[in-house]
Amino acid sequence: MKKLFSLVVLMSLSVWGQQEPQYTQYMFNPTVINPAYAGSMDYGTIFSMYRAQWLGLEGAPRTLNLAYHQPIENSRIGIGVNLLHDQIGPTNTTFAAVDVSYTIVFANESRLAFGVKAAGELFAIDNQKLNNYNPEDPFLQLNMINQFSPNVGVGLYYYKENSYLGLSVPRLLETRFVDAIAFSNTKRKQHFYFVGGKVYNLTYNLKFKPAFVTKVVAGAPLQVDLTTNFLYNERLTFGLAYRWSAAVSALVGFRVNDRLSIGYGYDRETTRLSNFNSGSHELFLQFDLLRNGQTVETTRFF
Repeated sequence: MKKLFSLVVLMSLSVWGQQEPQYTQYMFNPTVINPAYAGSMDYGTIFSMYRAQWLGLEGAPRTLNLAYHQPIENSRIGIGVNLLHDQIGPTNTTFAAVDVSYTIVFANESRLAFGVKAAGELFAIDNQKLNNYNPEDPFLQLNMINQFSPNVGVGLYYYKENSYLGLSVPRLLETRFVDAIAFSNTKRKQHFYFVGGKVYNLTYNLKFKPAFVTKVVAGAPLQVDLTTNFLYNERLTFGLAYRWSAAVSALVGFRVNDRLSIGYGYDRETTRLSNFNSGSHELFLQFDLLRNGQTVETTRFF
């Protein structure tokens, strides 16, 4: 009974408040929510992340993200791709997107990037994983239901040497998909993201970056993530995060060499949902494609 109740709670929350995957270490791959970030580094970057949410809870979300972005040499254009696979209970969502950005450089060396995301999404339900309380329902007689829908997103990204602000909507079109709990069509709503952060040099080898991300969705509570990160000796990152009225997190990362970085994040729920799971885990790998002879003496830290 406890597992059944937990799954009902999970799926209800997922359909209502988590139509898009949730991340704690979003700052390491901002293109997943903002296409304007594509190409903002001086080199190409390959990024992968796996998130296991609410470990120990049956049917809990599992998310895999693969991404790549780079600037186009001798231009103000950046390009990127994002692949997402999100599994929640009997549902699977596969999302593929191409990002294109254009950057304006101002006299004070600050930059404003405009981004567009062209995407497609495949939503699937495996009815064999559902309890069939009505065998005559034609919906449940189908083994697998697949729905494909195109979408488009937009974003703005303003940044200087040590600070940034971003505003984006990764999915502008409010498409409909099948609700596996209510067996009805549910509209996938627009998610508005507002992010920002600033880097402070505390000592010659220690940087401090407070940051935030705000997610606004019609009909759902405002979600605010507050993060404090430190960068030591251009190699080790560590910090804490707080998801307003939802979770606390610890983050750690290490730059193995000029090209490879790894990181880990752990979330612990602050709601009653913590009684049914042992927390959420995130692991990421990042590989920077530096050009011949190119080195990174100072990590930009965002």
